[in-house]
Amino acid sequence: MPDLTFVLPHWLYWAGVVLFPVMAMILVRRQRGLRTRAAVSMPLAYMLWLTGGFVGLHRFYLRSWLGFVYLPLFVGILYSNADGREARVVRSLADSDVMIAEFDVERAQKALHDGKEDASSQLEAAEGAFRIASNRSIRADESMVRAAKRARYLALGIAFLLLIDAALLPKLTRAQNQRERTPLHPGKVELNAGSASDTQSLRTPLTCTVDWIERVSRFSGEYVAYWSVIAVFVYYYEVVARYVFNSPTNWVHEAMFLMFGMQYLISGAYAYLTDSHVRVDVFYARLSPRAKAVTDLLTSVFFFIFAGTILGTGYIFFNDSFGVREVSFTEWAIQYWPVKITIGLGAVLILLQGFSKVIKDMQTVARGWIT
Repeated sequence: MPDLTFVLPHWLYWAGVVLFPVMAMILVRRQRGLRTRAAVSMPLAYMLWLTGGFVGLHRFYLRSWLGFVYLPLFVGILYSNADGREARVVRSLADSDVMIAEFDVERAQKALHDGKEDASSQLEAAEGAFRIASNRSIRADESMVRAAKRARYLALGIAFLLLIDAALLPKLTRAQNQRERTPLHPGKVELNAGSASDTQSLRTPLTCTVDWIERVSRFSGEYVAYWSVIAVFVYYYEVVARYVFNSPTNWVHEAMFLMFGMQYLISGAYAYLTDSHVRVDVFYARLSPRAKAVTDLLTSVFFFIFAGTILGTGYIFFNDSFGVREVSFTEWAIQYWPVKITIGLGAVLILLQGFSKVIKDMQTVARGWIT
């Protein structure tokens, strides 16, 4: 199989991080607004054809058992690549033995020229070792060629099947949607709309502020959640590149741990909104709603000190990084200042959610029930 030399451009990485969640949210909201839901989606079928077609994922998605045709071909490629890797190791060891044998032959020839004892036997042994190592190297070369040729033929077979399926996918998608179609129930939407109108009269400037902050927190949590989908595709590419094409990347691991670091920072407000942060609880769970609100108000001082410190420190980190256009010390050399700006952004989001929590706790203390 040929080597993969693709390195993700920096602009494409940042564009994907910013734009992919937006496109995903648009598609999800559009799907929720449909009256009838198609059993299978043609764009999704083509995406599976492009990313996982070599194992028949698009066929399995369309409920077609012909996807199993791809599996033995792909397993054959993996087996051929394993043979190629083993032959490459044998070739490397044989080349080392050849170099050692050549050195021994030269030393034995010099000893024979100088008339030393046993020089002829040493020369004969060295020449025998050289022949054995050379034969091992030749056999390893032949094994590598056979494995590469076998993998190439299997890959061509998969490519031929994929081209056929690319032309058939629209027809297969329409046929599957004719066989099964899922109706949606719009009643829930109407019920939610009615309940929203019933609570409209209870809205105050404070509740409007709380609602706005919570919408921001929910949006930020949903936005960065879609980054996990990016990780699935990127790690999928890494596995295929490493084990199918014998071409491990030098950028996947760094790209993903930076993305998950940014996800951790930005999702803090959503975790605070849904009470998902780790809590060491001894007495708090047994308190009444009003006592819990009082406790939260008293301890919120420490929260705001902590969040404010993160905000100030994050600004310093970002300012220093942006000033020198900091990049990573790896071969990929990705920019670090967009990562460090998320420290301050996450602090702002969690501070806003903290203000929302304080407002709700004050209302709970005043009214005696959870708002």
